[in-house]
Amino acid sequence: MRPLNNEETTLVFSKLKNYIGSNIRALLERSDGLYCFRLHNGRIYYVKEDIMKFAATLPRENIISLGVCFGKITKGGKFLVHITALEFLHPYCQQNKIWLKESAEQNFMYGNHVYKSGLARISENTPKYAGAVVYSSKDIPLGFGVAAKATAECRHADPMDIVCFHQADIGEYIRNEDTLV
Repeated sequence: MRPLNNEETTLVFSKLKNYIGSNIRALLERSDGLYCFRLHNGRIYYVKEDIMKFAATLPRENIISLGVCFGKITKGGKFLVHITALEFLHPYCQQNKIWLKESAEQNFMYGNHVYKSGLARISENTPKYAGAVVYSSKDIPLGFGVAAKATAECRHADPMDIVCFHQADIGEYIRNEDTLV
C-alpha cells in the first residue's frame, strides 16, 4: 500500500471533481478525522489516516483490503470509480443530481442508461457530460453516471432519448459480488 504519485492523484481528483466539484477537500478533511487515498494492487482505497499508519506496520502481502475501494486504475491509465464510493460521494454532490421515476429505478439498477421517460427531475444548470449522482424519487442514492444532455436540452428531448449514461449502480453489489473488493 503506497501513496498516490502526482499523475495518479491528478487522475483520481479530476474524476472525483466531475461528481463532487470542489468538495474534494471536505472529503479528505472530515470532522471525524483526516482521510487519504492509497494505491494497493491497482485499486484506490479511501482510508482514515490513523488506520493507514497502523497498516503500514504490516507486510504488504498480508493486506487484502484497507478502507473503502473508490475505484481502480485501468491498464490504459484511466480511473474507474466503483459503486463502493457512492456512500462517500453522494453527501458531497451539490450540483449535478438526477432523480428517477419509480418505474425507471429497476431499469437503472440492471445497468441500463436513464431515458427521458424515466427522468423525474434534474438539478438546474447540469452541463452536458458532467458526472451526476442518480437518486430514486425518495432521495435514496442509486448510483452515478454521466449526463448525456444538459438540463435545458432535457426539457425538449424525446421520451426515448438518453439523458444519463450509466456508470455504476447499487445493483452491482449483487451482479458483481465476486469481483468487488
